[in-house]
Amino acid sequence: MSPLALTALTLSHFRSHKVARLSVDARPVAIWGPNGAGKTNILEAVSLFSPGRGLRRASAEEMTRRPEALGWKLTGVLSVQDQVHEIEIWSENGAARQVRIDGKAASQLALGRIARVLWLIPSMDRLWIEGAEGRRRFLDRMVLSFDPGHAEASLAYEKAMRERNRLLKDQVRDAHWYAALEMQMAQHGHRIDQARQAALARVAVAQAGAETAFPAAELDLQQTEGALPDSEADLREALAESRFRDMAAGRTLVGPHRTDLYGVYAAKGVPAKDCSTGEQKALLVSLILANARALAGEIGAPPILLLDEVSAHLDAARRAALYHEICALGAQAWMTGTGPELFAELGERAQYLEVTDTNGTSAVTAR
Repeated sequence: MSPLALTALTLSHFRSHKVARLSVDARPVAIWGPNGAGKTNILEAVSLFSPGRGLRRASAEEMTRRPEALGWKLTGVLSVQDQVHEIEIWSENGAARQVRIDGKAASQLALGRIARVLWLIPSMDRLWIEGAEGRRRFLDRMVLSFDPGHAEASLAYEKAMRERNRLLKDQVRDAHWYAALEMQMAQHGHRIDQARQAALARVAVAQAGAETAFPAAELDLQQTEGALPDSEADLREALAESRFRDMAAGRTLVGPHRTDLYGVYAAKGVPAKDCSTGEQKALLVSLILANARALAGEIGAPPILLLDEVSAHLDAARRAALYHEICALGAQAWMTGTGPELFAELGERAQYLEVTDTNGTSAVTAR
């Protein structure tokens, strides 16, 4: 199996890093240092080698190093299926980030066709007990790993929905203004729903066939109200029928943007939202690993994994099991922790970076 790995990474004026040059191989990367030293900033930089706003969902302006605020730049060498790509990502004066792949200007969506990146960060520990929006983002990151075109469908759907919502707020009643937008929403919305269903099916198979120390999660899609129409034509009809109700609400109440991800701890039959904090964390780890296994079987390589403070809520035995599964997958996992002892079970199977901070400037040292 050919590895997918970021083998060189340079951060310039990115967050707390003035200049950092990292050279690594396809093995897991264990990053340790005190809280606030700049470890997560490295993971955020890696997350930007995929479509979207990165693991913090920050704006380009928020990522620039202070107080200079000159803008920032990331460069990396990405090894993909025995091919090597040189990637540059940058932002100037807070402007939207730009991408260049192998010396040619490219869109963020183009990154999704060559790089697959998944992450698990501390804010996701509350995924099962907070709002549906976070669960949809988690689900769509999963879908995007299988189907890079999912991002384009999502952007097209959201654009058409914003325009429809503007009509609703302005109390426009002319059906002709809605018809074209609802046709676009139905087309892209149906594709979004089908891609989500397909991704859940892939992950379910990967969970069922795995020898793992982590509990399987049964996943299902639910709508905030009623059921999502199961065809493009039915969704278009539902949108048309809902116009007056939507007008009263001032927004669209039908569609995949109203979908929620429902999870159950399979072995216990307990909803994920009712599980203990440790069980909820274990379910998320299980899903990330299942997603990675499914991708490895489908495209020939597991995704790059970003696991921030992964040891939280995991005892030593489960931590060792996680490291074993990552290594068995052959995944390049970038992991953070406060001390090297949290990665002791990895031994020589990983490479190690220490991050320190001096007066607000991070430094990275290979160990």
